[in-house]
Amino acid sequence: MKLKANIATSENGFIFNPATGDSFISNPIAAEILALMKTGEDEQGIKRKILDQYEVEGHQLDRDWDDYMFQLKEANLLDL
Repeated sequence: MKLKANIATSENGFIFNPATGDSFISNPIAAEILALMKTGEDEQGIKRKILDQYEVEGHQLDRDWDDYMFQLKEANLLDL
């Protein structure tokens, strides 16, 4: 999945969709995921980096990832 090109994000987790005017706040790990998505990093690459950097089990990351992608999709932030 890919973040829409027009979505603005900041390092501190602020997300803005200029098409709708909606804004959101994310936690630091979610902000890191968004930053990696904006660079074109794929899902597996992002997950590898998260697993290397944080103490999280792979199955938990998969569940959290699916939940976060669902939230981004519901907020109309993903380019499907």
